[in-house]
Amino acid sequence: MPEPPYFAVIFSSLRRDRPDDGYGEMADRMEELAREQPGFLGVESARGADGLGITVSYWQTAADVAAWGRHAEHLLAQKRGRDEWYRWYALRVCRVERATEFARPADSP
Repeated sequence: MPEPPYFAVIFSSLRRDRPDDGYGEMADRMEELAREQPGFLGVESARGADGLGITVSYWQTAADVAAWGRHAEHLLAQKRGRDEWYRWYALRVCRVERATEFARPADSP
């Protein structure tokens, strides 16, 4: 990640229980497509067994975030999410002012 400031888009969602509904393929495609967009910095994602998921994507500017939100293929995925995949979701856009990290060295116990 670059030094702050940059933007984080936090997408929290609760999936409907519908196996083999194409969600995984679309999620993979959206990540692939996001990586191609100007200003994309990275993504982190997790989903629990209860269907609750949190995906955080990182962007250089607020304009980059807005452009991603308007991307035609992303708009189609958003509609499909509302129609088919989600019981609930929330989207939050935040400006990251400070960021720290820790990583244990690979050779330590």
